[in-house]
Amino acid sequence: MVASMTDHTERSHPSTGNVSDGTTGPTSRRRFIGIIGAGTAAAVAVPGIAAAQTDEDDTPQPTRDRGGRGGRRRDGGGNRRPGDGDGEGNADGDPQPNRADGPDRFTRLFDLPSFARPSQELREALVELGRPGGIMDANDPLEVGPIRLLTEPELSPDNRDNPTNTAGATFMGQFLDHDITRDAGSRLGRVTPARRSVNLRSARFDLDSVYGGGPDESPEMYDGFRLRIGSGGQFEDLLRDDEGVAMIADPRNDENLMIAGLQCGFIMFHNAVLDDISGRVPTADDFAAAQRIVRHHYQWIIVNEILPQFVGQAMVDDIVQNGRQVYRPAVTRIPFEFQTSAYRFGHSQIRPSYRANLAGDNGEPFFAFVFDPDTFGDDDPNDLSGHATGPRRFIGWQTFFDFGDGEVRNNKRIDTKMSTPLFQLPMFSIPTVRGEEIGPTSLATRNLLRHITWEVPSGQRVADEMNVDRLSAADLSDVGQLGANLDSSTPLFFYILREADVIADGLHLGPVGGRIVGEVFMGLLENDPDSYLNVDGWRPTLPQRDGSTGTDFTMADLLTIAGVDPDSRGQ
Repeated sequence: MVASMTDHTERSHPSTGNVSDGTTGPTSRRRFIGIIGAGTAAAVAVPGIAAAQTDEDDTPQPTRDRGGRGGRRRDGGGNRRPGDGDGEGNADGDPQPNRADGPDRFTRLFDLPSFARPSQELREALVELGRPGGIMDANDPLEVGPIRLLTEPELSPDNRDNPTNTAGATFMGQFLDHDITRDAGSRLGRVTPARRSVNLRSARFDLDSVYGGGPDESPEMYDGFRLRIGSGGQFEDLLRDDEGVAMIADPRNDENLMIAGLQCGFIMFHNAVLDDISGRVPTADDFAAAQRIVRHHYQWIIVNEILPQFVGQAMVDDIVQNGRQVYRPAVTRIPFEFQTSAYRFGHSQIRPSYRANLAGDNGEPFFAFVFDPDTFGDDDPNDLSGHATGPRRFIGWQTFFDFGDGEVRNNKRIDTKMSTPLFQLPMFSIPTVRGEEIGPTSLATRNLLRHITWEVPSGQRVADEMNVDRLSAADLSDVGQLGANLDSSTPLFFYILREADVIADGLHLGPVGGRIVGEVFMGLLENDPDSYLNVDGWRPTLPQRDGSTGTDFTMADLLTIAGVDPDSRGQ
């Protein structure tokens, strides 16, 4: 996931869950509609990429340092990255002049030039590649409605189901992304030196997107040592202020109903574990113990349930048995090749529609498109976008994870097709730097333009660096028709999607994408002294749904302990 379903760029504001003042923080649906006024449609229609290239850089700096991961500063000898070397160390630990210490930066995996020099021809080619109705649009027949698109996948022949992945894996991928990366404010399609990159998340799978700064630093999120939870009228919802803004550590976890549901699930999982180990009045020691238990079981799920679906079990086994080959940082930071390219593969797995729950819509199943422009701005929209509340807006998890009842659905295959609703994102889900136009609302286009921002190398050069056979010219002939040499120097994001399709039939990532994602995941865990991988012989201690312990632990087990499973809901 999977990177965020929307774009990663964030305004600079505290990430500890403070209620927004409406100026720089998260914006409610009602507040957003009042802000944008009549001029927004025109702003969205104009990409604004050329103008962004000439603006003075006013990217805001973060109000609070988080974690990050480090590696080598490289100019590759081709397209030099001015200023890049001022803020990076060497992947092998060699010091560099003017190094900016601290883990709050992104880094690079490879000493390679950008895939292309910025030009108007390049931007136009990328916009064409990612446009609605273009090469990457699955052209789902939205007119048949959300129910038929879910129950009759043959209606979308270019958007194939993945029989090896559950629908929930996609949104867990998004949840994991929000736990380890948050770009503090780069400009879309404008070259940004790596030294100006800021990651507002800790580069550890530590659930800081759930816990924030803890009870002391994020008191509005806590009732004592329990995390606060809201109600949508029937079941749980994120705690919200009077304007409907979610009071959570990372506002991106209210982007859609599924990610909000996962945030609720982890909040309730923490509270259940805390209640189990503490007395009537939990102590700080109880809180620390509950955090440790929650994090270890979460990390176990990442390694044993989620990562194999993303990269294939064989790749996981190879990394565990033979070690990491490309991600060996001296300072643990998140690479651009991961954040901008490889981990955005999950965007191709998102379905156009889902069944949110079985009986929440006045006793009937709630089916909806993931985004529906016709309902943008409604208080209870008829889609699955976030920033809204209502009795039907909860997740029945049997659609997303396997509870053994036959109700689970699959996600889509990893390929260069993305579901049609993702080509018109809701505008409130597109954060921008102050003064920047919203720009393209196509998620594919935004992903591609980020390769200019961070000067990401081509898929071909990365494959060479990893000693992996390049895709053939025939494999990329369609993008060659767009100009800008995209078939011979392909944006890494597109290359990784096409590689997965050609080599793995879209069931999981291929050798380039799979190794980048797998090694970063395992590297973050292996380099974290508090992860379960660094506790000798650790096994899950919490019970599974069948009552057994010590063997395995899955998302279905976690959601059951949280009390949001189908049996607990009675539906």
